[in-house]
Amino acid sequence: MLDFTAGPVGLTRQLCDIPSVSGGERRIADAVEAALAGAGHLSVVRDGDTIVARTELGRDRRVAIAGHLDTVPIADNLPSREALDPATGETVIWGRGTVDMKAGVAVQLALALELAEPAVDLTWIWYDHEEVSSDLNGLGRMQRLRPELFAADFAILGEPSNGTIEGGCNGTLRARVSMHGRRAHSARSWTGVNAIHRAAEMLDRLASFEAETVRVDGLDYREGLNAVRVSGGVAGNVIPDRCDIEVNYRFAPSRSPEEARAFVRAFFRGADEVEIVDLAPGARPGLDAPLAQAFVHAVGREPTAKVGWTDVSRFAELGIPAVNFGPGDPSLAHADDERVPVAQIEESAAALRAWLSAGLPA
Repeated sequence: MLDFTAGPVGLTRQLCDIPSVSGGERRIADAVEAALAGAGHLSVVRDGDTIVARTELGRDRRVAIAGHLDTVPIADNLPSREALDPATGETVIWGRGTVDMKAGVAVQLALALELAEPAVDLTWIWYDHEEVSSDLNGLGRMQRLRPELFAADFAILGEPSNGTIEGGCNGTLRARVSMHGRRAHSARSWTGVNAIHRAAEMLDRLASFEAETVRVDGLDYREGLNAVRVSGGVAGNVIPDRCDIEVNYRFAPSRSPEEARAFVRAFFRGADEVEIVDLAPGARPGLDAPLAQAFVHAVGREPTAKVGWTDVSRFAELGIPAVNFGPGDPSLAHADDERVPVAQIEESAAALRAWLSAGLPA
């Protein structure tokens, strides 16, 4: 059972200490559901290990706030512990999930239980399977099954953003670029065609690629095109007849998925096969909405761009402006020394509480 009287800092440690590697979220989802059970101001719906809790106060606007419950695999970094960060002198909570994103989830859970009379109606979402293949994602599954639960005027995803607002996100595309050859005994290599050698041209193109920085609605999104895996070969004495290069393209939210697909196919012209294996659109910053501008004012820091892909894209596809906001340094997500400053958890909770409790602009 979670002790929600411990506040967002205490809840962060409690949530981290429930192992919840993707596919094993049942225990933590049970704990969140149990914590919500006594909140009479919330109606709660659960599907699998995704939980949606909503206020129904008749407010004229609704804000959705979401966070994922799962983590990447544990690397001898649980149970959590509180310590001084020798690099900064800050008190931090150390352990798997502290950054990505149990601290954000803890802030959301603490405020969901606390705010019985917010200035807007609220939809709180905790979901499973974010760190794995997108077809397993609990947020996407719930949006398909119960789209009516996701109606909102603005959305916040509690991904780590160093306690500032990160607008939108880049899109992401994965492609398999293949070169073919002809097998032969390596002692008679001239009778075959080496597919790995043929792939060198494609790798040279990638090594020479210079990523753009694209300005979108006032924020700068850095793109990237990189080989992330190369596979080929049959045996130590066989000329390989196939080489596959897995490529990841991160593209600015001003580009459509169709434009991203066309770019990658054109970039790898001359390859024997270019198969798009995964594609998710980006999301524009969403900062021109009145609710977003009020949130920027409440946080009191200049927004930046989210260069990684996040589930704000799912809200953007529904026409809902969405931003990322949560405690934790994104560069420490998935790191063995993952850690989040205690002060940043408290500051993030205070900013979100103040904004949700205040009279918001029309």
